[in-house]
Amino acid sequence: MNRRSVRITKASGEKVPFSEDKLRRSLERSGATESQIDFVVDEVGGLLYDGIPTGKIYRKAYEMLRKRSRSKAARYKLKKAIMELGPSGYPFERFVGAILEQQGFRSEVGVQVEGKCVSHEIDVLAVKNSKLILVECKFHNRPGVKCDVKVPLYIHSRFRDVVMTRNSDESAPASLENLHQLLNSNHFTEYEGWIVTNTRFTDDAISYGTCSGLVMLGWDYPAKNGLRHRIGLAGLHPVTCLSSLNRKEKEFLLEKGIVLCRSVPEQVALLRELGLSDARIAKVERECDELVHELDVPRE
Repeated sequence: MNRRSVRITKASGEKVPFSEDKLRRSLERSGATESQIDFVVDEVGGLLYDGIPTGKIYRKAYEMLRKRSRSKAARYKLKKAIMELGPSGYPFERFVGAILEQQGFRSEVGVQVEGKCVSHEIDVLAVKNSKLILVECKFHNRPGVKCDVKVPLYIHSRFRDVVMTRNSDESAPASLENLHQLLNSNHFTEYEGWIVTNTRFTDDAISYGTCSGLVMLGWDYPAKNGLRHRIGLAGLHPVTCLSSLNRKEKEFLLEKGIVLCRSVPEQVALLRELGLSDARIAKVERECDELVHELDVPRE
């Protein structure tokens, strides 16, 4: 079958032509070698038929890449792995907090904040020097879902309500015991409202969000600086990427508050509590080490 004539079915139900170039680029971002990419593409090519779901293509590519390299397969799985942080959005909020901490912020998740009109629960509160960031996380555990314009409309109004109570005339104090104290001190000179999603924004959502001054962070937005890119640069892969652990083992770690692969090697006691042998623990540690230290800069 001519690969160029095959139409594939996306999660949204839309049918589009199969693109070998897109498959190759996604494999490149995982750090796969040219020979590994050729192998996976050939295997996927033998599976194609008109109308094939993108999920079936992904599963075949992941299975084939995993046979060649667990850590590269884990990177290839990144988008799906983030969706596996659910069904609730709480692990994703902790994940976003970890990304901000990598940038030098202090963060807390699920903070109650008083606005001028009503109180609000902020998904992630982040502070650095005199800068305060209020983050709303929009987590989706299935593909094909987008954040539409209603999201930035709603978040912008919440952000304005909170900021209207803040005093921006003084500098933040040098040190306070916790972020709640810092928030209540009202001593900030810079405020930002963020919306972070693990999927995509509609064009209207981006237009309103940027026009109103919100920071919009989606899976691949802004271009070359979206969520996927930041995770790859910082090596902040979620534990759900790991192929050396099964689903229940990863859920156990998430319940214990372990969200990042880089944190897993420090939790040998928890791995033993799971009943893992020394050999399996070594395999998990090796995969985590490769993910963290063989950092991938995504190529567009």
